[in-house]
Amino acid sequence: MLTVNPQYITDKKGKKISAVLSMKEFKTMIEELEELEDIKLYDESKNDNEPAITKNKAMAMIEAERKKLGK
Repeated sequence: MLTVNPQYITDKKGKKISAVLSMKEFKTMIEELEELEDIKLYDESKNDNEPAITKNKAMAMIEAERKKLGK
């Protein structure tokens, strides 16, 4: 589990309005969120009923799209 130690910015009444993290904590949080997104996408792809394609077919499709776009 990610542990963060935020510092808070408050308004004149003491209400927390922002949080400040160290760059290390921020980068770790972003990495964790990206990993969770990858897991979510993987789970979604496993649950859809689309047929699987090979890596070679996927690469060919990507290359064909790049050629169409002139890249």
